[in-house]
Amino acid sequence: MRDNNNRIQLSGFNNLTKTLSFNIYDLSFLRSVTEIDALTGYINDQYSSTRLTGILQDVARIIGANVLNVATADYEPSGASTTLLISEETPALAGVTNQQTPGPLPEAVVAHLDKSHLTAHTYPENHPGVGANILRTDIDVSTCGMISPLKALNYLIHSFSSDVVVLDYRVRGFTRSECGKKLFMDHDINSIQSYIDATTLADYHSQDCNLRDENIFHTKMLRRAFRTGDYLLDGADVELSAAEQSRIDELIRGELDGIYRSFSN
Repeated sequence: MRDNNNRIQLSGFNNLTKTLSFNIYDLSFLRSVTEIDALTGYINDQYSSTRLTGILQDVARIIGANVLNVATADYEPSGASTTLLISEETPALAGVTNQQTPGPLPEAVVAHLDKSHLTAHTYPENHPGVGANILRTDIDVSTCGMISPLKALNYLIHSFSSDVVVLDYRVRGFTRSECGKKLFMDHDINSIQSYIDATTLADYHSQDCNLRDENIFHTKMLRRAFRTGDYLLDGADVELSAAEQSRIDELIRGELDGIYRSFSN
């Protein structure tokens, strides 16, 4: 409900702020500078502001939020940003609770938020020459309602080519029970991994670093399956010599492992 000044009235508001930072790394391997245009086309297709906005709108539906405003930008030669302002006034997607269980996968999901927001920003690597090119996409889901943004994780992981995933979840502030007791957490959580589908987790190496007393949770994931063609713009149809495939495989694995373990290579 809004007052005469068009301000949204809040009643019984949950003052805990829950923030999920979802960072994915999508690697492509260029064998020639002639493939740069193809890479730019891939990024502008799969990571356009239009597609990012659609994904964030689905996230809003999962957590039970109304989209109040959308701001977008596409960049030259590639990359995009989108921000949604949201209000948490609608029921979450049917069957989605705050329990420490996985949220829906993409097939189950047929802006600025009031006091909450969703943002997505892409960071295409831009350097001359051939070799590994990495696109990082940062998505932040910040809410002040009952449903944890972690319920959108399954959907987000499956919405992108997620070679490496870095997840941070933090609950800030406090709210109060009806008797006035301060509450610094309103749901049980042992690990971010508890919110990810078991079949998805099986596809990744995963590692946690959690500060439970501080309500800070961190998980990073590295895809297990490795197929050279998945990283080449020519895909499965490209023919490589055994030596060339071995060289490319070593470079790709080194790049992905370096991101996962956070070391320079």
